[in-house]
Amino acid sequence: MPDPEIRIHSDLIALSGAAAEFFAQAASARIAEAGYFAAALSGGTTPRQLYELLSTSPFSSRISWDRVHLFQVDERCVAPDHPESNFRMIRQALLAPARVPRRCFHRMAGEWEDPAEAAHQYALELSATLRAREGEVPRFDLVILGMGADGHTASLFPDSPALEETHLWVCPNRPREKGWGRITLTFPILNAAKQILFLVAGAEKASTLARVLEGPYQPRNLPAQRIKPLNGHLLWYVDRAAAERLREVPGRIG
Repeated sequence: MPDPEIRIHSDLIALSGAAAEFFAQAASARIAEAGYFAAALSGGTTPRQLYELLSTSPFSSRISWDRVHLFQVDERCVAPDHPESNFRMIRQALLAPARVPRRCFHRMAGEWEDPAEAAHQYALELSATLRAREGEVPRFDLVILGMGADGHTASLFPDSPALEETHLWVCPNRPREKGWGRITLTFPILNAAKQILFLVAGAEKASTLARVLEGPYQPRNLPAQRIKPLNGHLLWYVDRAAAERLREVPGRIG
Protein backbone atom coordinates (compact mmCIF):
# COMPACT_ATOMS: atom_id res chain seq x y z
CA MET A 1 0.00 0.00 0.00
CA PRO A 2 1.58 3.35 -1.03
CA ASP A 3 2.20 6.07 1.53
CA PRO A 4 -0.42 8.80 1.74
CA GLU A 5 0.21 12.02 -0.14
CA ILE A 6 0.50 15.04 2.16
CA ARG A 7 0.11 18.59 0.86
CA ILE A 8 0.52 21.55 3.17
CA HIS A 9 -1.22 24.83 2.39
CA SER A 10 -0.77 28.23 3.93
CA ASP A 11 -4.20 28.45 5.55
CA LEU A 12 -7.77 27.17 5.38
CA ILE A 13 -8.57 29.45 2.43
CA ALA A 14 -5.74 28.04 0.32
CA LEU A 15 -6.49 24.50 1.46
CA SER A 16 -10.16 24.85 0.51
CA GLY A 17 -9.31 26.29 -2.89
CA ALA A 18 -7.00 23.39 -3.66
CA ALA A 19 -9.62 20.91 -2.48
CA ALA A 20 -12.27 22.55 -4.67
CA GLU A 21 -10.00 22.26 -7.69
CA PHE A 22 -9.33 18.61 -6.85
CA PHE A 23 -13.06 17.91 -6.53
CA ALA A 24 -13.93 19.66 -9.80
CA GLN A 25 -11.24 17.82 -11.76
CA ALA A 26 -12.16 14.45 -10.27
CA ALA A 27 -15.86 14.98 -11.00
CA SER A 28 -15.27 16.08 -14.59
CA ALA A 29 -12.94 13.17 -15.33
CA ARG A 30 -15.24 10.55 -13.83
CA ILE A 31 -18.36 11.94 -15.52
CA ALA A 32 -16.56 11.87 -18.87
CA GLU A 33 -15.55 8.27 -18.23
CA ALA A 34 -18.62 6.75 -16.60
CA GLY A 35 -21.42 9.30 -16.89
CA TYR A 36 -21.67 9.98 -13.17
CA PHE A 37 -19.58 10.87 -10.12
CA ALA A 38 -20.21 9.68 -6.55
CA ALA A 39 -18.80 11.48 -3.51
CA ALA A 40 -19.35 11.25 0.24
CA LEU A 41 -19.28 14.53 2.18
CA SER A 42 -18.32 15.05 5.82
CA GLY A 43 -19.85 17.57 8.17
CA GLY A 44 -17.91 19.81 10.54
CA THR A 45 -16.44 23.28 10.24
CA THR A 46 -13.36 22.58 8.08
CA PRO A 47 -15.11 21.37 4.89
CA ARG A 48 -17.76 24.09 4.89
CA GLN A 49 -15.53 26.52 3.02
CA LEU A 50 -14.85 23.86 0.40
CA TYR A 51 -18.59 23.38 -0.14
CA GLU A 52 -19.15 27.12 -0.38
CA LEU A 53 -16.45 27.37 -3.05
CA LEU A 54 -17.93 24.47 -5.01
CA SER A 55 -21.30 26.25 -5.04
CA THR A 56 -19.91 29.38 -6.72
CA SER A 57 -18.07 30.38 -9.89
CA PRO A 58 -15.82 29.17 -11.34
CA PHE A 59 -16.16 25.73 -9.76
CA SER A 60 -19.92 25.22 -9.88
CA SER A 61 -20.13 25.89 -13.62
CA ARG A 62 -17.47 23.22 -14.24
CA ILE A 63 -19.46 20.47 -12.52
CA SER A 64 -22.49 18.75 -14.08
CA TRP A 65 -24.43 18.54 -10.81
CA ASP A 66 -27.21 16.52 -12.42
CA ARG A 67 -24.67 13.74 -12.93
CA VAL A 68 -23.26 13.84 -9.41
CA HIS A 69 -24.45 11.66 -6.53
CA LEU A 70 -23.62 13.15 -3.15
CA PHE A 71 -23.83 11.11 0.05
CA GLN A 72 -23.17 11.85 3.71
CA VAL A 73 -20.23 10.40 5.59
CA ASP A 74 -22.08 10.76 8.88
CA GLU A 75 -24.96 12.47 10.62
CA ARG A 76 -26.13 13.31 14.12
CA CYS A 77 -29.40 11.78 15.27
CA VAL A 78 -31.28 15.05 14.90
CA ALA A 79 -33.92 16.49 12.58
CA PRO A 80 -32.65 17.78 9.21
CA ASP A 81 -33.34 21.41 10.19
CA HIS A 82 -31.57 21.12 13.56
CA PRO A 83 -28.59 23.50 14.00
CA GLU A 84 -26.31 20.49 14.61
CA SER A 85 -27.40 18.63 11.47
CA ASN A 86 -24.65 17.94 8.95
CA PHE A 87 -27.28 17.88 6.22
CA ARG A 88 -28.39 21.37 7.18
CA MET A 89 -24.83 22.68 6.84
CA ILE A 90 -24.28 20.96 3.49
CA ARG A 91 -27.61 22.22 2.19
CA GLN A 92 -26.82 25.81 3.16
CA ALA A 93 -23.22 25.76 1.91
CA LEU A 94 -23.58 23.72 -1.28
CA LEU A 95 -26.89 22.16 -2.26
CA ALA A 96 -29.08 25.26 -2.27
CA PRO A 97 -26.68 27.81 -3.80
CA ALA A 98 -25.41 25.36 -6.44
CA ARG A 99 -28.97 24.20 -7.17
CA VAL A 100 -28.00 20.56 -6.88
CA PRO A 101 -31.03 18.49 -7.97
CA ARG A 102 -32.78 16.94 -4.98
CA ARG A 103 -32.48 13.46 -6.47
CA CYS A 104 -28.68 13.84 -6.51
CA PHE A 105 -28.28 14.18 -2.76
CA HIS A 106 -28.76 11.14 -0.55
CA ARG A 107 -29.55 12.20 3.00
CA MET A 108 -29.01 10.15 6.13
CA ALA A 109 -32.25 10.06 8.15
CA GLY A 110 -30.82 11.09 11.49
CA GLU A 111 -34.28 11.87 12.87
CA TRP A 112 -35.54 8.27 12.75
CA GLU A 113 -36.34 6.70 16.12
CA ASP A 114 -34.34 3.60 15.18
CA PRO A 115 -30.84 4.65 14.00
CA ALA A 116 -29.98 1.05 13.12
CA GLU A 117 -32.89 0.91 10.66
CA ALA A 118 -31.93 4.29 9.23
CA ALA A 119 -28.38 2.96 8.73
CA HIS A 120 -29.72 -0.19 7.07
CA GLN A 121 -31.88 1.78 4.65
CA TYR A 122 -28.95 4.04 3.80
CA ALA A 123 -26.81 1.00 3.00
CA LEU A 124 -29.51 -0.23 0.63
CA GLU A 125 -29.57 3.17 -1.08
CA LEU A 126 -25.78 3.12 -1.40
CA SER A 127 -25.82 -0.30 -2.99
CA ALA A 128 -28.55 0.59 -5.46
CA THR A 129 -27.14 3.98 -6.46
CA LEU A 130 -23.51 2.92 -6.75
CA ARG A 131 -24.49 -0.23 -8.64
CA ALA A 132 -22.64 -2.60 -6.35
CA ARG A 133 -22.64 -6.21 -7.47
CA GLU A 134 -23.77 -8.85 -5.02
CA GLY A 135 -21.03 -9.48 -2.48
CA GLU A 136 -19.13 -6.30 -3.39
CA VAL A 137 -18.68 -3.16 -1.33
CA PRO A 138 -20.01 0.00 -3.04
CA ARG A 139 -17.16 2.20 -4.21
CA PHE A 140 -17.17 5.98 -3.95
CA ASP A 141 -15.17 7.97 -6.45
CA LEU A 142 -14.22 10.42 -3.69
CA VAL A 143 -14.67 10.64 0.08
CA ILE A 144 -14.08 13.93 1.91
CA LEU A 145 -13.01 13.35 5.51
CA GLY A 146 -12.04 15.53 8.44
CA MET A 147 -10.19 14.69 11.63
CA GLY A 148 -11.04 15.75 15.16
CA ALA A 149 -8.53 16.77 17.78
CA ASP A 150 -9.19 13.39 19.43
CA GLY A 151 -8.20 11.52 16.26
CA HIS A 152 -11.71 10.56 15.15
CA THR A 153 -12.87 10.68 11.56
CA ALA A 154 -16.40 10.39 10.20
CA SER A 155 -18.30 9.49 13.39
CA LEU A 156 -15.78 6.79 14.24
CA PHE A 157 -14.67 7.84 17.70
CA PRO A 158 -11.87 6.46 19.91
CA ASP A 159 -12.93 3.29 21.75
CA SER A 160 -16.40 3.32 20.19
CA PRO A 161 -18.30 0.19 19.06
CA ALA A 162 -18.28 1.05 15.34
CA LEU A 163 -14.49 0.72 15.19
CA GLU A 164 -14.90 -3.06 15.20
CA GLU A 165 -17.53 -3.19 12.44
CA THR A 166 -16.29 -5.30 9.54
CA HIS A 167 -19.50 -6.15 7.65
CA LEU A 168 -21.98 -3.28 7.82
CA TRP A 169 -21.29 -0.27 5.59
CA VAL A 170 -23.36 2.09 7.74
CA CYS A 171 -24.08 1.81 11.44
CA PRO A 172 -25.07 3.80 14.54
CA ASN A 173 -22.33 5.00 16.87
CA ARG A 174 -21.86 7.28 19.85
CA PRO A 175 -18.90 9.34 21.14
CA ARG A 176 -17.45 8.59 24.57
CA GLU A 177 -18.51 11.96 25.92
CA LYS A 178 -22.15 12.93 26.17
CA GLY A 179 -23.58 14.08 22.90
CA TRP A 180 -25.87 13.19 20.04
CA GLY A 181 -25.94 9.65 18.74
CA ARG A 182 -24.60 9.31 15.23
CA ILE A 183 -25.02 7.36 12.02
CA THR A 184 -21.76 6.81 10.16
CA LEU A 185 -20.12 5.12 7.23
CA THR A 186 -17.71 2.43 8.44
CA PHE A 187 -14.14 1.48 7.58
CA PRO A 188 -15.12 -1.25 5.06
CA ILE A 189 -16.89 1.20 2.72
CA LEU A 190 -14.56 4.14 3.39
CA ASN A 191 -11.48 2.09 2.57
CA ALA A 192 -13.10 0.82 -0.63
CA ALA A 193 -13.13 4.35 -2.11
CA LYS A 194 -11.08 5.27 -5.15
CA GLN A 195 -9.86 8.50 -3.56
CA ILE A 196 -9.99 9.78 0.01
CA LEU A 197 -9.18 13.39 0.79
CA PHE A 198 -8.60 14.46 4.39
CA LEU A 199 -9.00 18.15 5.21
CA VAL A 200 -7.31 19.23 8.46
CA ALA A 201 -6.85 22.81 9.65
CA GLY A 202 -5.98 24.52 12.92
CA ALA A 203 -3.20 24.49 15.50
CA GLU A 204 -5.40 22.56 17.95
CA LYS A 205 -5.04 19.51 15.69
CA ALA A 206 -1.26 19.69 15.20
CA SER A 207 -0.32 17.24 17.94
CA THR A 208 -2.93 14.70 16.87
CA LEU A 209 -2.04 15.00 13.19
CA ALA A 210 1.62 14.26 13.98
CA ARG A 211 0.58 11.20 15.99
CA VAL A 212 -1.73 9.96 13.24
CA LEU A 213 0.75 10.39 10.39
CA GLU A 214 4.10 9.80 12.08
CA GLY A 215 3.44 8.14 15.43
CA PRO A 216 2.93 4.48 16.39
CA TYR A 217 -0.16 2.69 15.14
CA GLN A 218 -2.91 3.08 17.76
CA PRO A 219 -6.14 2.36 15.88
CA ARG A 220 -8.46 2.37 18.89
CA ASN A 221 -7.14 5.69 20.16
CA LEU A 222 -6.61 7.27 16.74
CA PRO A 223 -9.30 5.97 14.38
CA ALA A 224 -8.06 8.21 11.54
CA GLN A 225 -5.05 5.89 11.27
CA ARG A 226 -7.37 3.15 10.05
CA ILE A 227 -8.20 4.99 6.84
CA LYS A 228 -6.14 2.98 4.38
CA PRO A 229 -7.72 2.56 0.94
CA LEU A 230 -7.41 -1.03 -0.25
CA ASN A 231 -7.06 -0.03 -3.89
CA GLY A 232 -7.23 3.72 -3.89
CA HIS A 233 -5.41 6.99 -3.29
CA LEU A 234 -5.16 8.71 0.11
CA LEU A 235 -4.42 12.43 0.30
CA TRP A 236 -4.09 14.79 3.24
CA TYR A 237 -4.63 18.51 2.64
CA VAL A 238 -3.55 20.34 5.79
CA ASP A 239 -2.77 23.95 6.65
CA ARG A 240 0.50 25.19 8.16
CA ALA A 241 -0.96 25.48 11.64
CA ALA A 242 -2.05 21.82 11.67
CA ALA A 243 1.27 20.73 10.14
CA GLU A 244 3.54 22.54 12.58
CA ARG A 245 4.60 19.33 14.38
CA LEU A 246 5.18 17.20 11.30
CA ARG A 247 8.70 16.32 10.24
CA GLU A 248 10.13 17.24 6.81
CA VAL A 249 7.46 19.84 6.27
CA PRO A 250 9.30 21.96 3.63
CA GLY A 251 9.26 19.11 1.12
CA ARG A 252 5.54 18.68 1.42
CA ILE A 253 4.25 22.17 0.78
CA GLY A 254 1.49 22.19 -1.85
